[in-house]
Amino acid sequence: MDKYKVIDLFAGAGGLSLGFMQTQKYNIKVAFENSPCMQQTYRLNHPGVDVQGDVCSADFFEIKKKYNGIDIVIGGPPCQGFSNANRQKNHAINQNNMLVKQYLRAILELQPKAFVMENVSMLRSEVHRFYMEKNDVEQIERCHIPAKTTYLQLLDEKYMFEGALDIVKDINMIETYLWPKEDYSELNVIYKVSRNPAKMEAALKKHKQKLLRLAKKHFADNRANIISIEAKKSFSALLDYYSEKITIDEIKDKIEPTIMTQRMLSSAKEIFDNNILVDSYLEQDGIVAVIRSFAVLDYLKGILSAPENDYVIESGVLCAAEYGAPQKRMRFIITGIKRSISEKIALPNGRFDKDEYRTVRDAIGDLEDVDPVYDLADDVQGIKLQKKEKLGELATLLRDSDCLRNHIITRTTETAMARFKAIQQGKNFHSLDESLITNTYTDPARTQNTIYLRLNYDEPCGTVVNVRKSMWIHPTKDRAISVREAARLQTFPDSFVFCGTKDKQYQQVGNAVPPIMAKAIAKKLAQTLTRTLQKSESDNG
Repeated sequence: MDKYKVIDLFAGAGGLSLGFMQTQKYNIKVAFENSPCMQQTYRLNHPGVDVQGDVCSADFFEIKKKYNGIDIVIGGPPCQGFSNANRQKNHAINQNNMLVKQYLRAILELQPKAFVMENVSMLRSEVHRFYMEKNDVEQIERCHIPAKTTYLQLLDEKYMFEGALDIVKDINMIETYLWPKEDYSELNVIYKVSRNPAKMEAALKKHKQKLLRLAKKHFADNRANIISIEAKKSFSALLDYYSEKITIDEIKDKIEPTIMTQRMLSSAKEIFDNNILVDSYLEQDGIVAVIRSFAVLDYLKGILSAPENDYVIESGVLCAAEYGAPQKRMRFIITGIKRSISEKIALPNGRFDKDEYRTVRDAIGDLEDVDPVYDLADDVQGIKLQKKEKLGELATLLRDSDCLRNHIITRTTETAMARFKAIQQGKNFHSLDESLITNTYTDPARTQNTIYLRLNYDEPCGTVVNVRKSMWIHPTKDRAISVREAARLQTFPDSFVFCGTKDKQYQQVGNAVPPIMAKAIAKKLAQTLTRTLQKSESDNG
């Protein structure tokens, strides 16, 4: 039987594609990935695939025509909804919503036999929702997708001022008062570190010239409205600080009203820019936009299972460790198949119980005696690997090249090295003596448990992220985890080479789907397709 033709959207470095290819049941025809470094990595490891850039400009009808149909759509669109991550970045609406809709567009236009979409497990969460756009209304109602009223707080009561409600309703007024992004960023960089006097002092010193130029600009604004007046108060406070008339701890309260007003204006503009349907604006403990929202999962299921598309859909959270990866990575998977092909579809069961989980040692123990390099130039030829006896099952699977590439790390600062030496296996930043954590993070007590984590050889690790930024430490060596070691933890074989700067390589590894889990999903899907299609052919003579 011919291999199933696949298109991979938001392909990244190609972990999902690799898992599908490893089954030898699929042929990846087209991959979309916007990042140049990830494109480079994908092309190197998936020769022959047509790698394209922005999925928003994809002509799926042309792709369908060129390849005489596409059987499977796979991919992992970024999807933030309006989760907590958004609020931390001061955005009311995330553009990644559009990318989920692009994935949906691909399915609707290609009408494949089946699809697989992967994302973080929070996608199934009730709080992970999209705001309703004006052009969503007809589809939401037709597909009976449940929507509920959501209140978007634009401004807290503490910062209310006369006329604020009128401004958020009027895009022209919003654009009149909204600062350029670079102006807001300059003031916000001071506000963000205001809980840490040492960091705030450093930021005020570093940004002094830019802030003084910005102050001059705002003092030249002769408008008498309250927004302009508050802005001048903010910059007066900075000038007073620089001339030693006030202390550093007085600055936050003086710049906060302006920061909050600019955030209000930015959120209000996002509502207009994203064509969000607003049922009303209320003065309720400040200013609130009353809008409607729907769960991302309900949205996808509602549209794809509608009669005109008629997909049978299954979804669930899979733990990578249950499929042979040495990490407890949780991914949310949605898969669907045309009802005309099969009345049911299932995700694969994992074959590893908790007491059988593969460990960090299984993945990287055989590299302990291989010294990593520090510079990209030293990684061009790679490191010659000597043959090793008595490798475990996972190491045997992953050690498929006698040339080790990407075994590269960053140089360790004196401060970081002191921490490395003090942290035991399985421990992290919070296990450090107080003398080793000062002047590090704005609030050390809130630092995540994945920061400065020394991996435990005899356990699976947690979710592999950008381990360079998280400062993950080798179980027994006082050094960072290398790109290759992180890739091993993700179950990329040594023959799979990552391109770009060190940070880009670490990022690609952290963003990837573990190929070993992707392979299990692909194998299960192939079994369902082959079984049902062969039965159909048999029934038809």
